[in-house]
Amino acid sequence: MSPTADTSVRVAWADDAAAIARAQLDAWHEQYRDLPASVTAGLDPDAVAASWHHALTRPGDARNRVLVALLRNQVQGFVTTSPAADPDCDPIVVGEVGELTVPSAQRRQGHGSRLLQAAADTLTSDRFTRAVTWVNAADDETRKFLTAAGWAPDGAYRELELDVAAPGTEPQRLKQVRLHTALA
Repeated sequence: MSPTADTSVRVAWADDAAAIARAQLDAWHEQYRDLPASVTAGLDPDAVAASWHHALTRPGDARNRVLVALLRNQVQGFVTTSPAADPDCDPIVVGEVGELTVPSAQRRQGHGSRLLQAAADTLTSDRFTRAVTWVNAADDETRKFLTAAGWAPDGAYRELELDVAAPGTEPQRLKQVRLHTALA
């Protein structure tokens, strides 16, 4: 689908909180389908929406942004930008794409590309010269999308411990790699 007047990206409004929460939960259910159902089933959509509402109305830093991709007036996905939080990154010059989410039903329509470009433009406007993002090591689709857009691994990796282990079993770990790109 080529971009039309019906597709756009804009800064998220507080009224977008519920739609952002739905997109996030839909994407998490898809992305983490190998985890026990109790992990994602326990997420309360209203609580997630309330958390997004708070983030949109009271960002901790003026450079914390949420952008939404729209088809007409319907949220199709979102991206977050902020100063980089990693200890080896200077938060004055390195920005972070914290989450880039487009549920599978809305993919392959250009929303992800528009969101990624808008995130880069936003980070550049905030005077960052480099950007980083974390990608699940097993998420080949997202990594391929980002590398095609000029992102590359920078050698950093991490393992997040997921609090989903049954008593007496090892906790599950989510491996991630960090990608980076220079900003114009």
